[in-house]
Amino acid sequence: MPLGTPNTTAPQLGGRILTVNGGSSSVKFALFDTGDPPHRIHSGAVERIDPQVVATDWLDALERSLHLDGVVAVGHRVVHGGPKQFDPQPVTADLLADLRAAIPFAPAHLPDAIQLMETVAHRLPGVPQIACFDTAFHRDLPAVARRLPIPRDYADAGLRRYGFHGLSYAYLMEECERLAGPETARGRVILAHLGSGASMAAVRAGQCIDTTMGLTPAGGLVMGTRTGDLDPGVLIHLARTEGLSTDRLEELVTRRSGLLGVSGTSSDMRHLLAARVTDPRAAEAVELFCYQIRKCVGSYAAALGGLDTLVFSGGIGEHAPDVRTRVCDGLGFLGIKLDPAANAGNAPIISVGAVVVRVIPTDEEFMIARTVFRCVGAKSQSPRTPQRRLI
Repeated sequence: MPLGTPNTTAPQLGGRILTVNGGSSSVKFALFDTGDPPHRIHSGAVERIDPQVVATDWLDALERSLHLDGVVAVGHRVVHGGPKQFDPQPVTADLLADLRAAIPFAPAHLPDAIQLMETVAHRLPGVPQIACFDTAFHRDLPAVARRLPIPRDYADAGLRRYGFHGLSYAYLMEECERLAGPETARGRVILAHLGSGASMAAVRAGQCIDTTMGLTPAGGLVMGTRTGDLDPGVLIHLARTEGLSTDRLEELVTRRSGLLGVSGTSSDMRHLLAARVTDPRAAEAVELFCYQIRKCVGSYAAALGGLDTLVFSGGIGEHAPDVRTRVCDGLGFLGIKLDPAANAGNAPIISVGAVVVRVIPTDEEFMIARTVFRCVGAKSQSPRTPQRRLI
């Protein structure tokens, strides 16, 4: 697969940065020339159709697409660092031990992330790796938003609202500033990252004050296969009446529910939008998704004391005008009014009301690459020069 032409205007450090963005069903990857800002020269994804596929198989597929001998550093998106890890960190034995201890916080994501780091260390010995945590954007949530209504002993053990999609949110806030200036970025902003995993964040003066996902990425909005927030009594009822184990409850909450569970057919919003005219279950799944987002816009506007900017991003947020319309319908009292033509065309600004509604494509891989460059770029050497092995 051709890699393209390097950007010779960016600062060159003799190699390339590989970013690895692992999810529960696929791994996105990108290759960047080193520089600040990094310059993307290739990207792609490796899907995991078979649930038994492991990290080594992902890297095998990646190596068939890329030449990795020029890679001088690797950055990983890590969904959860538990109560100890928020800031970008070199991948070391100590970090891996912390991540293994944090697996109960994100069992669908962390085991594969750890395997990917170990596999990269084996395939690219001596090449530094940096873990970039999705929780970092939310680390300083106000106590009232961070605390869960459970006994304090559990909170002291790390059970709190962490929030996720932080790399995406950090990128979106930087784009808000680039596109509209620092005053807009320091205003009252609601960010909606809508994809198979979906969440929202309320940002005031550049600081996240609330977000929908909680202790784990299963909380908050209804998602492709995840319930989002759910009355805990539902799980207690199912455990009692059907004898469901914790593993089966986890499978129910994370893999069998959400849009898939409500529609009975698909977790893919594209399929549901196409089927809603003839399939009432698909229509109900779409309406539930949009209704929850619409409610969240209202509640976050209250938390922010008003609203200046609403940003849609993620696969659904960027490419589904019908979803954006359904979300914004009825929010005129907040100053939200869409321009139908601009919305249909996925324009950068889709509003004509007092609140500016933007569509901003997110770029988590860019944020990872830039973080890696800033962590190790100044120390990077030629790919032929040995580096200290981190794990």
